[in-house]
This record gives sequence, structure tokens and C-alpha cells, in this order.
Amino acid sequence: MSASLDHVPAAKSALVLFSGGQDSSVCLAWALTHFERVETIGFDYGQRHAIEMTTRTTVLEKFREVFPLAATRLGEDHVCDLRGFGAVAESSLTRETEIVMTERGLPSSFVPGRNLVFFVYAAAVADRRGLDHLVGGMCETDFSGYPDCRNETLQAMQTVLQLGVERPFEIHTPLMWIDKAQTWAMSLELGGQPLVDLILEETTTCYKGERGERHPWGYGCGECPACQLRKTGFEHFIENAQPAER
Repeated sequence: MSASLDHVPAAKSALVLFSGGQDSSVCLAWALTHFERVETIGFDYGQRHAIEMTTRTTVLEKFREVFPLAATRLGEDHVCDLRGFGAVAESSLTRETEIVMTERGLPSSFVPGRNLVFFVYAAAVADRRGLDHLVGGMCETDFSGYPDCRNETLQAMQTVLQLGVERPFEIHTPLMWIDKAQTWAMSLELGGQPLVDLILEETTTCYKGERGERHPWGYGCGECPACQLRKTGFEHFIENAQPAER
């Protein structure tokens, strides 16, 4: 961390759960406009799209290059090895199986308790680093039914962390009530076309980690739920951005 960030108080400091995907990149941009000191944390849980562990580093570098706020406010990046958890919580995200709906009404890509585990580790790092705010890209609008993305779940998690760590943690979810088209619009509002371009070119959202073909909405297989949400959201974003016909 640069010396200029050493003395930023905890109340003005945040830790962003950062995968290097579209949502976490928008959340990083949001955090940089709301806090004076921002650090990031990533999780290696044996995900099929392990390429995100590489691309997230590239995205962070691009943030520092392109955005003045990032150059002055973006601090250390942390990576946690959660492969043991990934092996226990098997899903289509941690093994080569088709993504389908299960008997529980949840997609097989659901990793039980993943976001809860993420926040526990993030809280431990944040406590050590002196950061009172935790930022995540969870969303109820486009959340595929994942119960650990619900606002109610994360509000309860905030209370658990405040009690369990005895620190005034606050969990922020800037995307909670917006859809993917609005997420694209938020990226334009926060960072202009440079942020939209960065997300299109550098971020990885695809559950299969495909980066072979560049689509209008970015890279991905175009078939998994994450790609479908990103693709549809981008198309609606472009439609809404077009000037109305007279």
C-alpha cells in the first residue's frame, strides 16, 4: 500500500470482493468514488473459470492506468486459497458438468454458501487491514435464484460479522436492485466509455472461462447463464442508449 493511504481511517476504507468480472469491476469503480482507500480480494476455490484469477490482475492494472482515482486510491490486492471449500461444495462451477436446474429449483452452478464464505474471509482480511466497508456485486434482479445473493441474506451476514469480529462492518451491494442493462449503464455513469471498453475487453464473466471469441458484449461462450445475462443486458443497454426517433 502506498504511504499516502496508510493513514486513511477505517471508516473511509473499503475491501471489494473482486473476481475481475463485469459486476465486480463496476463495484470497484463504485467503491473508488465512495471511499478514499480501496483494496481488493479474490478467491481461488477451484472454479472452472480459473482464468478469472489471471484476468482480474489485468483488470486491476488497467484501472490504475486509465482512471486517476484508481491511481491514488487503489491499494493492495489479496488472494485467498479456498480450494478445500470448492472441493467440498461441488457444483457445475467446480467440476466439468452441464449447468442444469436441480430438484431444489436452483441451477447446478450454485456453490452452497460461497458468498458467505467469501465474506468471512474478506472480513478477516479487512479487520487485519483496518477496513470497515465490504463491497460485493450480489444482485437479486439477475441472480439465478442463488439464496446467498439475496439482500436479506447479506444483511444478516453483516450482523454476524459485526458481532463475530466486533468491528462496525458495513456490506455494500451497489447492484442489488438493478438488472444487467442498468449495470452497463452504471459503468458508463461511473467511468464513461473507457470503463465500458475496459469491461468489454478485459473482464471474464463466462462460467466456462471462454475468451476465444470477442462478441459485441465481450468474451464468453455465449451459452452459460452468465453469458446470457451479460449479452441480453448489453443489448438492452445499447437499445436504451439510442436516441429516440422523432
